[in-house]
Amino acid sequence: MPMISPQQICSAYSLLKPYIRKTPVIELDGADFNLTAGAVILKLESLQHSGSFKVRGAFTHLLTRTVPSVGVAAASGGNHGAAVAFAAMKRAVPAKIFVPNVASAAKIQQIRDYGAELVIAGRCYADALEECSQWIAQSGAMSIHAFDQTETLLGQGTVGVELGQQTSNLDTLLVSVGGGGLIAGIAAFFAGRVRIIGVEPRTAPTLTRALEAGHPVDAEAGGIAADSLAPRRVGELVFPLAQSYVDRTVLVEDDAIRNAQSVLWRVLRVVAEPGGAAALAALISAQYVPAPQERVGVLICGGNTVAVDFDR
Repeated sequence: MPMISPQQICSAYSLLKPYIRKTPVIELDGADFNLTAGAVILKLESLQHSGSFKVRGAFTHLLTRTVPSVGVAAASGGNHGAAVAFAAMKRAVPAKIFVPNVASAAKIQQIRDYGAELVIAGRCYADALEECSQWIAQSGAMSIHAFDQTETLLGQGTVGVELGQQTSNLDTLLVSVGGGGLIAGIAAFFAGRVRIIGVEPRTAPTLTRALEAGHPVDAEAGGIAADSLAPRRVGELVFPLAQSYVDRTVLVEDDAIRNAQSVLWRVLRVVAEPGGAAALAALISAQYVPAPQERVGVLICGGNTVAVDFDR
């Protein structure tokens, strides 16, 4: 049985609403992206507080758990750390954030601007997580995991609640995958009512490898979106939800992600980081090919990037 239900996710959304933005949905003709799909519905979670969906999970933790005086701690590739720092600032609690050295300059600056203590630890997310875990054991700080805690899953699932309110007759939803908290939460909310497709960089196929093996396993962890979509493996709580409710995964190349970033800018003047544009890359590069009248949703899940000339 799934460990979270649509009803629990709706309850979390009621709690979160005063603290988050209801991010916009834009419905486009597939022809805008040279596609045969009947409609492409973009959910712009890149316009959320702190620049990504991650703030939903962060606030769920802070609103439902007792925070010790030492505060909270989190390991992150960047977006989760910024979200926890933002939520902690709003709730006036101390926060200590651990990031690897692949974290982007934009995300590091965000974390500092929100007033959290920042520690750069190791080469990849797993290194930062190990050092964060040691700090939590030593200090008694409250752990806020980036993707593999119930509160995180409930919070991220509220993206599905909003999308269900904002659009109708959605056939398919494309969701970028890193550790899997976002896709697992959304899939748990829709519970089979919408086809959920996971999109991963070919250089970081965490959910793909887990589904092939039948359980979470270590996978490659690199590529252009390494600061947001490249943990070594999906979460233990994430996997059964993904196995039950995610239709399949597709893999995209780094060049396709760069192109999707550029297309988003040219067509809509929307800025997305590589991880935020990966789901659209699956459509544009034909790794996911919709039926002629299929209504396809695409989650643009993050916009934290330095200024780039996307018109190049």
